[in-house]
Amino acid sequence: MSGPNSSSNHSGDYSGDYEERLAVFVGVEAVPPKPGQDPVNVPMIRHWVEAMGDQNPIYLDAEAARATGRDGIVAPASMVQAWTMRGYAATAAGPAPANPGGGPGMAELIALLDEGGYTSVVATDSEFEFHRELVVGDHVSAREVVESISPEKTTALGVGRFVTTVRTYTDAGGEVVAVQRWRTLRFRPKPKSEPTPEAAPEPEPKAPRPRPAINRDNEFWFAAAREHRLVIQRCTSCQVLRHPPGPCCAHCGSFDWDTVEAAGQGHVYSFVVNHHPRHPAFEYPLIVAVVELAEGTRLIANLVGVTPEEVEIGMPVVLDWLDADPDLSLPVFRPREGGN
Repeated sequence: MSGPNSSSNHSGDYSGDYEERLAVFVGVEAVPPKPGQDPVNVPMIRHWVEAMGDQNPIYLDAEAARATGRDGIVAPASMVQAWTMRGYAATAAGPAPANPGGGPGMAELIALLDEGGYTSVVATDSEFEFHRELVVGDHVSAREVVESISPEKTTALGVGRFVTTVRTYTDAGGEVVAVQRWRTLRFRPKPKSEPTPEAAPEPEPKAPRPRPAINRDNEFWFAAAREHRLVIQRCTSCQVLRHPPGPCCAHCGSFDWDTVEAAGQGHVYSFVVNHHPRHPAFEYPLIVAVVELAEGTRLIANLVGVTPEEVEIGMPVVLDWLDADPDLSLPVFRPREGGN
């Protein structure tokens, strides 16, 4: 069987034993190299760093970037996936086959998993390896190869299979700029219990909330959330707070950190009202806000206890908690009584 970086194409009708049909996809180039819609550019970097609250000057100030030994502005490493993401219309249309000759691609793999009843999906983890910083003008392409498909596993969400793919990001010259190992769980939803003829129908259970991508860099944050503690990562070298969590301080480059507990006060920095696409785990209209905490960092969370018409930029909010299930608690915010 070809390795995860193989570019060979498989062909055939994929018939026979289901396990053998799945095994055909291991090592397959599920998504061929495809350039992003736009090259690396300052406006998109500006939108990203403003939303993330990242104040590192090397992303927008050429002089500051040159003072660090760089040739000019660089893009945040965590943006690499954004340069190749498709718009909503293209995503809704579904993945395209890997090659026009009929070899298996991502669309065929998803169809085969659907055939096996694994019709639901959650992301489980994502690991990046960055080879170099992206600069303005770089045109990034992404190629995705299926690394492994696990045997059937029993999870809290249902019986499923973990599908691991490797995305390789390259520039216009073919140089590798980053590699991402991306793992999802494709699972068979648990069957709904049928009411007995004598009993009244039970309320339909709410769909499980999608799982966040938890990794070694952010696991501490979700562990604290399960204890109803909203913590903020702090560099112990320069004392700068940062969110979302990361291994390295963007201000001084230190890898040493601890956490401080947020007071739970903040205001709405920005917000959207999500109507579509709908997910059965959420209630709509769904208010998603960028909340700026009193400590100065920002995070994305749902607003509760308020209608979309009542939300305003700058509105004071306080922390509350959503216990989605025994393993997942998430911060939400509601309007502060008295408004100040």
